[in-house]
Amino acid sequence: MTTWIAIGATAVGCYLVKLLGLSVPAGVLERPLVRRLAALLPVALLAALTAQQTFSDGRHLLLDARAAGLGAAALALVLRAPFLVVVAVAVAVTAGVRAL
Repeated sequence: MTTWIAIGATAVGCYLVKLLGLSVPAGVLERPLVRRLAALLPVALLAALTAQQTFSDGRHLLLDARAAGLGAAALALVLRAPFLVVVAVAVAVTAGVRAL
């Protein structure tokens, strides 16, 4: 039963946050700082999540095949490879390092 209470509380919280966002006056949203934060915050959060999932196991910092795959993907991005090629390179390098 505790799980369903947590799910319900999370759903209500998400709805309230969305409602709060819709009730913000348009003038506040048009400020340059707010626009810049709205553009950069999702990218920063996604980068932090990727780093946390790649370089830790929950308690310890580690470097393994995932880090090699992420490095290969970064190199492919620097070389301006298409997105599917970047993903394929990351998968291949990660699999190759794990196979060693």
